[in-house]
Amino acid sequence: MYYITYYLSPIGEMTIVGDEKSIAGLWLEGQKYFAATITDKTVKKDDLPHFIKTKHWLDDYFNNKNPKISDLPLAPCGNDFRQAVWKILCEIPYGKVKTYGEIAKKIALDTGRSSMSAQAVGGAVGHNPISIIIPCHRVVGTNGSLTGYAGGIDKKIKLLTHEGLDMSRFTVPKRGSAL
Repeated sequence: MYYITYYLSPIGEMTIVGDEKSIAGLWLEGQKYFAATITDKTVKKDDLPHFIKTKHWLDDYFNNKNPKISDLPLAPCGNDFRQAVWKILCEIPYGKVKTYGEIAKKIALDTGRSSMSAQAVGGAVGHNPISIIIPCHRVVGTNGSLTGYAGGIDKKIKLLTHEGLDMSRFTVPKRGSAL
C-alpha cells in the first residue's frame, strides 16, 4: 500500500507518495507521467515521518539552503537502466547542469559499453518519479536547449533560476527535442 500527501511549493502543488518507509514519488501538478510508477491504492496520510522530512527538505530547497538528497529515504520504481540514470542525476550539484550526452557517456563507461544513446538517457530522465529531489531539471541538451522536462519547461526555468544559473546561455526549444 502507498500513502499520499501534498506540498504547496512556490511552483505549484506537489504530490508525495511513499510506503511506510520511503518516498516513491514526487510530482508537480499536471506533470507528464504523473504517478505512473504507483500501481497500488493510495491512502492520504500526512504524518508519516519521511513525509514530514520530505516537506522540510522541500522547504529548505525553496529557501536556498541546498539540502542533501542523501538525507531522504528514496525508493523510485524503475528498471536497472533508469535507476543508474537517476543515481547520476543525484550527483549533479545544486546550481549546475549536465547534458544528456554527458550522462550517456558516463553510463557507457560505467557499463563497459563503447557508447550509449542520449535519447535513451532522455527517456529515463523524463520518467524520473521523484521530481526536484532527484534533480532531472538539471539536465539540458548538448546545445544548451532546455528540452525535456516532464513538469514543463516553465517550471524547469524557474527551478534553474532559483538555483542561480545564468539562463542567458540556454535556449527554449521551439518544438521537438534536441538531446
